Amino acid sequence: MNIFGQLRPYYWSQRKMILGSLLCLVVATALGLVYPNLLRILIDDVIGKEQFHWVPWLAGGVVLVVLLKGSMQFLHGFLGGRVANHVAYEMRNASYEKLQTLSYRYYDKARTGDLMSRLTADLEGIRLFIGFGFAQLLNLFLMVVFGAAMMMSLNWQLTLITMVTMPILVFTVSKFQAKIHPAFQEMRQTFSELNTAVQENITGMRTVKSFARERHEVDKFSSRNEAYKNNQLRAANLWGGYFPVMELLSLLCVVLLLTVGGTMVIKKQLSLGELVAFFSMIWYIIGPMWGIGFHINNYTQAKSSGERILELLNSHIDIQNSDTTYVLDGNKVEGHVQFHNVSFKYEEDAEAVSQIDFNATPGKVIGLMGGTGAGKSTIIQLLMRAYDVNEGAITLDGRNIKDIEITSLRSQVAIVFQETFLFSSTIRNNIAYGRNDVSMDEIIRVAKLAQAHDFIMELPLGYDTLVGERGLGLSGGQKQRIAIARAMLCDPKILVLDDATSAVDMETEHSIQAGFQEVMKGRTVFIIAHRISSLRHADEILILDKGKIVQRGTHEELIQQSGMYQDTYHIQYADYLNLAKQGVYSEVSS
Repeated sequence: MNIFGQLRPYYWSQRKMILGSLLCLVVATALGLVYPNLLRILIDDVIGKEQFHWVPWLAGGVVLVVLLKGSMQFLHGFLGGRVANHVAYEMRNASYEKLQTLSYRYYDKARTGDLMSRLTADLEGIRLFIGFGFAQLLNLFLMVVFGAAMMMSLNWQLTLITMVTMPILVFTVSKFQAKIHPAFQEMRQTFSELNTAVQENITGMRTVKSFARERHEVDKFSSRNEAYKNNQLRAANLWGGYFPVMELLSLLCVVLLLTVGGTMVIKKQLSLGELVAFFSMIWYIIGPMWGIGFHINNYTQAKSSGERILELLNSHIDIQNSDTTYVLDGNKVEGHVQFHNVSFKYEEDAEAVSQIDFNATPGKVIGLMGGTGAGKSTIIQLLMRAYDVNEGAITLDGRNIKDIEITSLRSQVAIVFQETFLFSSTIRNNIAYGRNDVSMDEIIRVAKLAQAHDFIMELPLGYDTLVGERGLGLSGGQKQRIAIARAMLCDPKILVLDDATSAVDMETEHSIQAGFQEVMKGRTVFIIAHRISSLRHADEILILDKGKIVQRGTHEELIQQSGMYQDTYHIQYADYLNLAKQGVYSEVSS
């Protein structure tokens, strides 16, 4: 029960309701033992002694017991259901909150389908067990204990003889549980992989269809589906061997009871009413024993689910606030960023960035350029404190960012990612995502600056147009312009443009950059780009290669130096350079 011990904070606040539910269960179970005794009285004292005038009273007693037992069972179910739903609610909130606080490093390895499975199927398994499964196990224990005690009070010799197979039955149950639990663990894992396959396929459906890989995806899903089916069959085989053994051992109790008990009745050592009462009570015990497999099934699934939920809840958070974190005052932040010989590597890989050193004063525009894997995005992630540096330090207005409260730090940084993500909501809500209090006039203002207003107004519902999941239904350039408007609306001290205009044409890029000139005033701006046109107006351009700064300077300085920037310039402006040589353009670099 260690798993449920660790989950105690989520249900212990409802202990009064749990206690009330269990008390009702105990009363209902105890009332169930009244029937055999009424039957014994009917046979021995009423029919045997021809006291038939007691029959109506016995019938009334049965009705009263039924009503009382039914009321107790209702209250038990009602209270148990309330507890179960409260626990699920608290755990669902805690799990979702944990997902929001987990670091980037966790999501580098996490799979969406697996996380979805934990927050749905696994939580539901725990809810059902805490609300009903645990009560059923307790009910089974109570029925066996109460029934055995009642039988002992009638005839202890017959009780011991009848219960002789019980130790074997308990041993069988324990062996079965040891085999079925690993099977359910594996089943949960394969189900998670099945969910992941479906989620990835739906997310990447356009890619699948564009490469005509439908059959490949079907085959991949079928193999995972078959693995899940095989796990189900393995569990079914275990169940198939378990039930016959349980039934055989249970029926041996009945055979012994009828044989020994019948002999004792013939010898006048036991009354007929007591034998009938014994027969009723043995089924009172055997019935739950037959169903113990189902209870073990529920317990085992809940245990596997609890392990997976706790694995999520106990996941280590790499980036956390210290006890002395400083909360930034947004009105006083200047946006002065400095990297002091910063080095960082992911896990055990080679260093992603090494000895990065630069000074970005407020209002300064820093350009970052380099090949894939050069470390451009890593620098921005370190600035946001998505990861902590291994060496060196990053400061904001002279304060180490490790000493700044994470939320307040990131609230001063607005990013337009290369891979634009939009929520399944209206365009208005997507633009206003970074702020709670925003007017429509402000939304329209930033949309115009991002060159998004015109195409938005051409849509049927304008700013109230619903965009599809992840922004499907809009072009790449349209999504990027909405993302740019979203970043502008946050009014950050630090603005990061991660290839933010890669999906728009050159004319639109020029218009957006003109809008940026107003937004950039007084802000520290980082521009990651592959186009020279996006970087040429930067105050300083850093050229990265294999995580190191290999060149730095302005556009005019770098095109005069041999190196990566000059090579890129010649490639991107080859046609213009040729025309310049022919006298068509007198100045290419202006």
